[in-house]
Amino acid sequence: MKRFVYINDDEASNELCCDNRISNRKYTLWNFLPKNLWEQFSRFMNQYFLLIACLQLWSLITPVNPASTWGPLIFIFAVSASKEAWDDYHRYLSDKKANEKEVWIVKQGIKKHIQAQDIQVGNIVWLRENDEVPCDLVLLGTSDPQGVCYVETAALDGETDLKTRIIPSACVGIDLELLHKMKGVIECPIPDKDIRRFDANMRLFPPFIDNDVCSLTIKNTLLQSCYLRNTEWACGVSVYTGNQTKLGMSRGIAEPKLTAMDAMIDKLTGAIFVFQIVVVMVLGIAGNVWKDTEARKQWYVQYPEEAPWYELLVIPLRFELLCSIMIPISIKVSLDLVKGLYAKFIEWDVEMIDQETGTASYAANTAISEDLGQVEYILTDKTGTLTDNKMIFRRCCIGGIFYGNENGDALKDAQLLNAITSGSTDVIRFLTVMAICNTVIPVQSKAGDIVYKAQSQDEDALVIAAAKLHMVFVGKNANLLDIRFNGLTIRYEVLEILEFTSDRKRMSVVVKDCQSGKIILLSKGADESILPYACAGQQTRTIAEAVDHYAQLGLRTLCLAWRELEEDEYQEWSVKFKEASSVLVDREWRIAEVCQRLEHDLYILGVTAIEDRLQDGVPETIETLRKAGINFWMLTGDKQNTAIQIALSCNFISPEPKGQLLLIDGKTEDDVSRSLERVLLTMRITASEPKDVAFVIDGWALEIALKHHRKDFVDLAILSRTAICCRVTPSQKAQLVEILKSCDYRTLAIGDGGNDVRMIQQADIGVGISGREGLQAARAADYSIGRFRFLKRLILVHGRYSYNRTAFLSQYSFYKSLLICFIQIFFSFISGVSGTSLFNSVSLMAYNVFYTSIPVLVSVIDKDLSEASVMQHPQILFYCQAGRRLLYL
Repeated sequence: MKRFVYINDDEASNELCCDNRISNRKYTLWNFLPKNLWEQFSRFMNQYFLLIACLQLWSLITPVNPASTWGPLIFIFAVSASKEAWDDYHRYLSDKKANEKEVWIVKQGIKKHIQAQDIQVGNIVWLRENDEVPCDLVLLGTSDPQGVCYVETAALDGETDLKTRIIPSACVGIDLELLHKMKGVIECPIPDKDIRRFDANMRLFPPFIDNDVCSLTIKNTLLQSCYLRNTEWACGVSVYTGNQTKLGMSRGIAEPKLTAMDAMIDKLTGAIFVFQIVVVMVLGIAGNVWKDTEARKQWYVQYPEEAPWYELLVIPLRFELLCSIMIPISIKVSLDLVKGLYAKFIEWDVEMIDQETGTASYAANTAISEDLGQVEYILTDKTGTLTDNKMIFRRCCIGGIFYGNENGDALKDAQLLNAITSGSTDVIRFLTVMAICNTVIPVQSKAGDIVYKAQSQDEDALVIAAAKLHMVFVGKNANLLDIRFNGLTIRYEVLEILEFTSDRKRMSVVVKDCQSGKIILLSKGADESILPYACAGQQTRTIAEAVDHYAQLGLRTLCLAWRELEEDEYQEWSVKFKEASSVLVDREWRIAEVCQRLEHDLYILGVTAIEDRLQDGVPETIETLRKAGINFWMLTGDKQNTAIQIALSCNFISPEPKGQLLLIDGKTEDDVSRSLERVLLTMRITASEPKDVAFVIDGWALEIALKHHRKDFVDLAILSRTAICCRVTPSQKAQLVEILKSCDYRTLAIGDGGNDVRMIQQADIGVGISGREGLQAARAADYSIGRFRFLKRLILVHGRYSYNRTAFLSQYSFYKSLLICFIQIFFSFISGVSGTSLFNSVSLMAYNVFYTSIPVLVSVIDKDLSEASVMQHPQILFYCQAGRRLLYL
């Protein structure tokens, strides 16, 4: 499906939805009451109380004043409705502020101010530096002569580093005055929420260009809620507006998560209801027998001789009304109140504030705090979650020579510095790839220093290391890059960028040396995506050994490669690349196919090794949580040896002989099947032994296992306490969470980057770390913390407190209700099973309303539960599988 957007043509674009008004509201003024009541009465408990309240309106059967039930019912419903209305009102104020913001647009060649909500598809929108982008735009012009601008996308994807956006090739060279009068059509897909893709085409009408098709990508767009930075002005045509923007399509109210406690309360309510029916039937039969045998003999009862047909139902229905308080009417509102307090306790905890960044913990979901005390599996990312994500270039291997092995720092290796001074060809090429093959933006500071803005910490580390080794990336002007090496400035023209994807696992750039005119392909990526494409005759065994050696040291590795291209080869490939870039269907797959035609016969230059240090307190946190009976799975995109070394450092697994690692590998279905059976058999044999056993699997083998041997893998997941999954994609992370949930385990997923969002949203509890990769994971999570070490306090202190308090509140609510009900039942036998109430209406109303606050107050004053006892005895977190109840030690 696709749509056509006509640039600067209101009439042609009128049929395309609408203005730019956004709405995050759940209700309107007119539908609030019916919609809210429908939502509240969708719960069985509320339907039950409504039925009881309606029965009390029947004067023949009601033993008490109907106000004793209607009053508390209306009060509790009013509290819930008021909370919903208050939250929705704040959403309305936020929408109103965004909708009424003034922006510049062009209409009929005239630039004027309008409110953001009045922008329509096809309007040309003008932005100034630091302006917020009001809708999704296709960039048409900027103040930069080369058509480049910079945007900050933190509000969209959580990444704080600047990103480059460029105007389409068809708009290059168009004067400022002509931008007001531009006409054309954009062929783009229907609105979707993928912020990484925009596969479209554009044609400008004469006199601008003669209907040539120009392909558009996400790099030609400015998306809603981004900010224009370091650019005087920019303009673009609106293609998606209102709730049809990519941010608007991703926006929405998350579905509520049902906690184990809520599920247990629902089951308990059903069980009590069945018990209540039995009691009512027994008492109803006894009451009717008493009426026919004894009551008619008593002159004061005054039963008529002939009664209507429904007379048999009167006494049972009276007992139903008298026993209705078995199910506490106030439990829902009580739980909502205390859960809100538990969330505030997490936010107010000064011991969970990251002193380095000042980041406090935040609870986005106030309804699942008690589940923190029932976590059985924690699935964690590695980079930025367990580690600091502060990349430092440590070692490298160039042309088979290892640098930095002696002192652990290649930047101070005299042999490498001598090779640079002597002009070693491989070393110079190696440094050139480090400096150029990236998406880094050099920015000149006020002090005259060069500051690099990188989208990846790996790229930042490589460019800084190259600069320290005299290969300095000094400037970027559109497609021209300036590199300063030993006092000389070398200029390269970027012809094409072959972007990194999780499938290709490599990035390449095609550049032209402006001095020699040579066209060069520069590539970097994981060893398995670079080494197989080495040129014939080159020995890569030393490079592979270097990768394994660095991985065993826990370092992150990247292979760098180089190939000189012929002019004819590049021109022929460029035509195919542009064709693939202009298709609207399966564009990403077509581009990957074309890229592979160029990325072959590579000359492997060497391998880099980057250190990513562990965060403070990570090993201690994992060790404590494992003692509490919680299992850990590490899901990472790094290679196997690196992940294993980090796992050993973090106390995920014990070294030999206490620990044992079982490897699941293979490239074919048969290999993976045999490996999986062997590991599964070993797991079953060692299950009874006090040995720390873990399995290791990579993304390729995992894909085969999930597709062809899912049952065996599920059995393995049930047996294993620890797993290390390497080279996994974001979708595979989410699949692993789903598998553990299908085994009825309570899961917690923690991560810090955009690639962890699917895993976090899939888990029962999602925890995001406000790390160096941005805030995307933190915004998608139920809880946000500044450091991994705070997870110990979040689970062992706040989780345990919340679970015990919620259990106490639930037990107290049911206990007091059953106690009052049984007193009434005993009185029934004294009163001749007549259905007479022991309590008057005022007492029942006071009980239903005012006794709600007592458990709320008591549940948050828990003097017998101390933090010290939790930290000293983490085994408190063990609980019985049958009752799912914490053991109080």
